[in-house]
Amino acid sequence: MADRAVGIPIAKEGWPFVGGLVGTTALLGLAGWTVPAGIVLGFTIFTAWFFRNPSRTIPQQPNVVVSSGDGKVIAIEEEFEPRYLKEKSIRITVFLNVFDVHVNRMPCEGTVEGVNYQPGQFLVASRPEATLRNEQNAVMLKTESGAKVLCVQVAGLIARRIVCWVEQGERVRRGERFGLIRFGSRMDTFLPLGSKVCVALGDRVKGGETIVGELR
Repeated sequence: MADRAVGIPIAKEGWPFVGGLVGTTALLGLAGWTVPAGIVLGFTIFTAWFFRNPSRTIPQQPNVVVSSGDGKVIAIEEEFEPRYLKEKSIRITVFLNVFDVHVNRMPCEGTVEGVNYQPGQFLVASRPEATLRNEQNAVMLKTESGAKVLCVQVAGLIARRIVCWVEQGERVRRGERFGLIRFGSRMDTFLPLGSKVCVALGDRVKGGETIVGELR
């Protein structure tokens, strides 16, 4: 299964950063450089907090779709998705700033039909053109009822590393952790046309917990 981070308070991808900063803080402190040590300690605390990996209460209602990430809903659009779905769908975009949890979660239960990484630019993630031009990773899910839900991790201006733990053919659960994006990003979730949208522009959402839609 994809959820390889259960019970770990800090995502494993953050350990090298936190460990390196802890070591640097200790060395500066032992050398008597208290001011630099204090500054690095501040960065250490922020980095550990950035990579936090909180537990979530996953909704159990049938057919609901939860947010793939924490952040603010910045777009709800009906549009043609040309790369993977190749049909008109509803895109719900959540922007994650550096203060949001960056562990990503599965929007629904199903089978992973494909995982496609696309290199690209690092435009500000809130810009519309980032949908197609930025570095990203797309995960295609198919539910038991045959509905297709596309979840796309999109890198941003600061983000330089997309992490995805799932592979094609895996069965996944709603709300299951499946990856993260380092230091600012966005999540696009594409729902089938006709799905009920349960959020509005400007809403704050929690990955794996906030219901953003309902499949019909």
